[in-house]
Amino acid sequence: MSKNTENTTPALTPDEKLTLQTAAHGVVSLMAAADPGPISSTRSGMAGGKALSSATGLVGRVLAEKAKGLDLGGGSTADLADRVFAALADSVTLLKAKAPDEVANFRDTIAMITDAASRAHKGGPGPAETAMVQKITAALEAA
Repeated sequence: MSKNTENTTPALTPDEKLTLQTAAHGVVSLMAAADPGPISSTRSGMAGGKALSSATGLVGRVLAEKAKGLDLGGGSTADLADRVFAALADSVTLLKAKAPDEVANFRDTIAMITDAASRAHKGGPGPAETAMVQKITAALEAA
């Protein structure tokens, strides 16, 4: 017998969903930006995106929705990082308050995205990718 998750899933506002989506989709973009070549950065982005789409639970349902209002633009990777790092910390804080059982799921999803993006090409992650993973991890832990 399957459990009906509709009745047990906390309601998130559109802005709260956008925060989670900004964090996760932004991590994919940051990992692609940290990969130096056009072909390898595309591979990193695709691998990260596939990992993102495999998320489960409340986090997976939110990430599977069409991200209305998602803005990952900016003049530089630094601009994107500012937005994404804040969204990562805000997402953890939000989930701690509204869905504490989903905090580990969110962190695991982000780790899965960074891991998949890092493994997308031969030779393992380069220094820029390694540094980006460390910064993403620090933003998650800051909350």
